[in-house]
Amino acid sequence: MTSERKATLIIEGREPVEFPILTPVHGNDCIDIRTLGAKTGLFTYDSGFLSTASCSSTITFIDGDKGELLYRGYPIEQLAEKCEFLDVAYLLRNGELPDAEQKKTFVNIIKTHTMIHEQMARFYQGFRRDAHPMAVMVGVVGALSAFYHEAEDFSDATQRSINFNRIVAKLPTIVAMAYKYSMGEPFMYPRNDLPYTANFMHMMFGTPCEKYEPNPVLVHALDTIFTLHADHEQNASTSTVRLAGSSGANPYACISAGIGCLWGPAHGGANEACLKMLEEIGDVSRVPEYIKRAKDKNDPFKLMGFGHRVYKNFDPRAKLMRKICSNVLQELGLENDRLFKLALELERIALEDEYFVEKKLYPNVDFYSGIVQKAMGIPTSMFTCIFALARTVGWMAQWEEMITDSEQKIGRPRQLYVGAPRRDVPPIDQR
Repeated sequence: MTSERKATLIIEGREPVEFPILTPVHGNDCIDIRTLGAKTGLFTYDSGFLSTASCSSTITFIDGDKGELLYRGYPIEQLAEKCEFLDVAYLLRNGELPDAEQKKTFVNIIKTHTMIHEQMARFYQGFRRDAHPMAVMVGVVGALSAFYHEAEDFSDATQRSINFNRIVAKLPTIVAMAYKYSMGEPFMYPRNDLPYTANFMHMMFGTPCEKYEPNPVLVHALDTIFTLHADHEQNASTSTVRLAGSSGANPYACISAGIGCLWGPAHGGANEACLKMLEEIGDVSRVPEYIKRAKDKNDPFKLMGFGHRVYKNFDPRAKLMRKICSNVLQELGLENDRLFKLALELERIALEDEYFVEKKLYPNVDFYSGIVQKAMGIPTSMFTCIFALARTVGWMAQWEEMITDSEQKIGRPRQLYVGAPRRDVPPIDQR
């Protein structure tokens, strides 16, 4: 970053005030207003952080106008095509892709951490059988801090590495156990002879009755889904993890907070909401009706899976997900799947309709990911858990970057107070 240029703030009746302009590797220049309050007594108001950079980062970059997503400088399309998810996990934390020896070591380390403490298995019994799996995730992941006290020594690089490896390894086990508990089926222990994603599928779909052999096409599809969701710059859940971590909270508590934020239907729950929308539409013949409703300002119906807060062009992950969706359905003999055909028709009409074209409401990654997971046998209630599993590597990388940043301070946003002015409490008989 450079700060040779200055931005001048002119406030009526005062002397002009200058602030440095920081130039990033990619993206918009940023005016450094950290001294604004001290120099002027004023704050900025930016609800939803539409124009505010909350941190500096070297991990992920999004160009919403171009429809570009980079992990440590690598385009998501290349990573999805040439790398496995654990390659991406290593990249996000370490800054570079692993060579053959580094990958072998990393994979072996992850395998040694896949089991959870046996006492934790009993935690699940404290939840109702019909509890949402994300509620279970929030509780169980947060409880990891009760078993690994050394996680609180953030100054130790070795301990930070152990924290990263441990939570990336255990999330598939925790997610699979949440699913098994909801189904009333026995927990399946991890198998170290299987790769990361295949092992997760074994724990999800296997039973003690017979050996489960993961389908390679489905393993590849799910592994790619993990890669596409691994990180996404300073979104709501990542910002939540960073904000929680800025107080010095342990990483497991921070990840639990991120899971809670991700649960929202406007964030990680969007693919679940998208699938529900497709079920509501029901048939291709009803697509025009719902397109019309989506354009009606007086109708509360929203077209889920279209548009994105950051992307003003096609979501690059959606293009990859569309291809995955087609491959999975073909592998499973579901080419004529009702929901997939419905999704294709909805996409076609929306992309040709002037209303959606003008507003740049292109399909996003959630539009197809729900169909893929449903075809694989993953219930709707588990969609966001799968998202959380993948995003954990990004959250942990972002947490460590924040913790080791020399400029890091506890997060403390300001506000624009619009409530009652100062007043005195009247006697009770005058209220």
